[in-house]
Amino acid sequence: MNVKQEMETALQAAFDPTVLEVVNESHKHAGHAGDDGSGESHFAVKIRATAFEGMNRVQQHRAVHKALGDIVPRIHALALDIGT
Repeated sequence: MNVKQEMETALQAAFDPTVLEVVNESHKHAGHAGDDGSGESHFAVKIRATAFEGMNRVQQHRAVHKALGDIVPRIHALALDIGT
């Protein structure tokens, strides 16, 4: 399973989102800092879930990072677009 699939599986299990888009943007950063050559270093996530209701932005980001667990230290960059 690649990193994108791992992220999708973890986020689906944690939040049962109504919208989930995980985009590997590593190709846009080839040769830049953080590019380890794996092609799996930079990701953007758009997620919408009722689980985020009542959470402020920091709480939402912390919840996503917690759900991703050991994936976060294995990547260089993660852009989050979170909502309900």
